[in-house]
Amino acid sequence: MTDIQKENKSGGKVPNLRFPEFTEEWETKKLGEIADKVNSGKTPLGGEAVYTKEGVLFIRSQNVNNDGLELDNSVFIPESVNNQMKNSIVRSNDILLNITGASLGRSCVVPEDFKMGNVNQHVCIIRLKQNYNPRFVQPIFSSYKGQNIFNSLQTGSGREGLNFESIKGIKLSIPQKNEQVKIGKLLSLIDDRISTQNKIIEQLETLIKGLSENLFSQKIRFKKFEKKWEVKTLGEILIEINERTINSNQYRVLSSTAKGLFYQSDYFNKEVASKDNAGYKILKINQLVFSPQNLWLGNINVNTTYEIGIVSPSYKVFSFNEKAIVSYCKYFLKSSKMMFEYEQCSEQGASIVRRNLNMDLFLNIPILLPKLEEQIQISSFLTKIDQKIQTEKAILEQLEIQKKYLLQQMFV
Repeated sequence: MTDIQKENKSGGKVPNLRFPEFTEEWETKKLGEIADKVNSGKTPLGGEAVYTKEGVLFIRSQNVNNDGLELDNSVFIPESVNNQMKNSIVRSNDILLNITGASLGRSCVVPEDFKMGNVNQHVCIIRLKQNYNPRFVQPIFSSYKGQNIFNSLQTGSGREGLNFESIKGIKLSIPQKNEQVKIGKLLSLIDDRISTQNKIIEQLETLIKGLSENLFSQKIRFKKFEKKWEVKTLGEILIEINERTINSNQYRVLSSTAKGLFYQSDYFNKEVASKDNAGYKILKINQLVFSPQNLWLGNINVNTTYEIGIVSPSYKVFSFNEKAIVSYCKYFLKSSKMMFEYEQCSEQGASIVRRNLNMDLFLNIPILLPKLEEQIQISSFLTKIDQKIQTEKAILEQLEIQKKYLLQQMFV
């Protein structure tokens, strides 16, 4: 494999990383030159009213992901409607590309065993000529370089769409067919491993959710515990904290989300808070934080990860008194019972998503507290599964880093 990218005399380039048996220069081609088809579908006459529970799969932009087709929320159209839309029938090995909206630039290759489908107007079908491999071309689309190309090609005053001529004009550096195939197979193997890893994480998350619900509803109890659980209100176990920073950037900014607590720069890949964050609330280890407006969506977290950080002044921060163990509350406060309670004390505001929290009602929410020893047993059990999830997520992150590296190094 070559160690550095070098340009040959004819102007062609070779990638930094290459299988040793290949030495030929890569050619520059426009996508329109290597494709037999570049076009999208349309909304069937009658719109959603013609959707059926079975028939011909109708692919929408939400079904197109860079990891492949996601068909969990599929809709179908009758064969008669499909026959009226023959120009947008999808075949195996087609590349599907989202060309409008928030998911613009997402793409995937249709699986080999795909039988029949059609697409709407938000999805572009790219069908390559025989000498070009879709599993080589599509990873270019999902790479940093490809996403930059799509961003530069967006049309309209809102810069929110791609047209077919601009897609056909995209220039790609392409090797001979056998090298395309080998690169495509390597990336497909990594994609398969990433997909498997995601399934492992999903299964563990389903497991911990199910076990949590059964433990907190007392359907499952550890053998030696029989005593009745105590009922306290949140107001009895929480103490509000209003400690604020004096200087800007005194500590790193944290974001509380329904998925957990993260450094803001890691979660958004950039800082989105005000540059002057003096007056932000200080959040310490083992404290509770939540967004009052988004609590009903599950935005509540116990900080068991970060020694200290700062959060938006709009967040609420609490410490726990001696009547509750932090690690137990970390899981109980995320239970479905509590999610129901949060929704009941969150009143509809100006926005559908954001709701106004009634703090009096919140502090009166009942919480079930077993004796300390049982709290420790429950939290220890759930923590072990949680740690396994974090280990699997770290493996997933490494696989994604590996793929990103290969996309940077194996293409021109």
